[in-house]
Amino acid sequence: MTRKSNGDVGNRSTIRDVAARAGVSASTVSRVLAGDYPVSTATRTRVMRAVRELDYVADARAKAIAGVGTPTLAFVLDDITGPSFAHMAHGVEREATRLGHLCLVCSTDGDTEHELEFIETMRAQRAAAVILVGGTADTAEYRARMSRIADSLSSAGSRLVLCGRPPLDPGTPVTVIEYDNESGAYALCAHLLAQGHRRILFLGGKPENTTAQGRERGYLAAHRARGEEPDPQLRLVGDFTRDSGHRRIRQALSQGLEFTAVMAATDMVAAGALTALHEAGLAVPDDVSLVGYDDIPFARDLHPPLTTVHVPYEELGRLAVRTALGRTPDAPNEHLLLGTHVVVRDSVAAVPGQLVPDASARVSSQVHAGGLT
Repeated sequence: MTRKSNGDVGNRSTIRDVAARAGVSASTVSRVLAGDYPVSTATRTRVMRAVRELDYVADARAKAIAGVGTPTLAFVLDDITGPSFAHMAHGVEREATRLGHLCLVCSTDGDTEHELEFIETMRAQRAAAVILVGGTADTAEYRARMSRIADSLSSAGSRLVLCGRPPLDPGTPVTVIEYDNESGAYALCAHLLAQGHRRILFLGGKPENTTAQGRERGYLAAHRARGEEPDPQLRLVGDFTRDSGHRRIRQALSQGLEFTAVMAATDMVAAGALTALHEAGLAVPDDVSLVGYDDIPFARDLHPPLTTVHVPYEELGRLAVRTALGRTPDAPNEHLLLGTHVVVRDSVAAVPGQLVPDASARVSSQVHAGGLT
């Protein structure tokens, strides 16, 4: 008795059901669906009629193993809600579509086991490439795990691509595509220093994160190029979210830290910082200058528009796809580096006449009185 799919996986029609309905062998059904073997018009018509009547859907894994069906690319990231990653995903998807590939996206929320499970699934399904995105902790354990993944994918005819992640040991079959985090941060901080700012509050990321490390190195290098060493109290760690920026500005003001400019590690952090400064009665850039990093679209719509570093996220995604599909799986380690540049808008001015502590004392009393939420 044949079965027709009703949405219940347990009742899903099989290729044998289609063969029985069409009066042909299962191998003939496979040939018709694959379209890579000559069959008569009458046979093809019977098979396709049976497929429609039974609502048969070919198993994706079986098609991948057989080498037929739409080739796939996998895009793996920690947080799909991040605007910069969303733009990279857009670039991956558009380029994959242009080249006739299906793009599958996995958000891991930083769960290493989830990441490994998804990669293994993609390897089993013969994905053309697996693209991993975002900074991470550059440890011996990380390098060993990524090397094993690269070798495993290569053995299955796939390719590992790391975007914005540290490179691996020479000889590893991996493609690494980075953007120049440190130089972008250096140029941004140099822009603030050129405006006379010497007490620049740096709102960084998690200390172990390689993206955060690169941006902090640029901040430090710009100071040291002028023979100066920034006050270590002006470097506050957190994460790359809006709430983190808001929280750390309130912290800095309540502690009475002196600063004339804020350098946020991302535009999202800068957005939170801007709100906190406005809540404290401080004008940007008249009282405090503010800069971000990433140049996500809403940066130009803030009030004032945000000076930031442009990262070509969409091009990173496109390049990841083009490079991965243009290489043989066992090609050696390949490392590409894209440039960044500062986009000057209206959130930076020359050093104001008064330092922030005059305002921070007022803000601190409001915080203790419960005036701010």
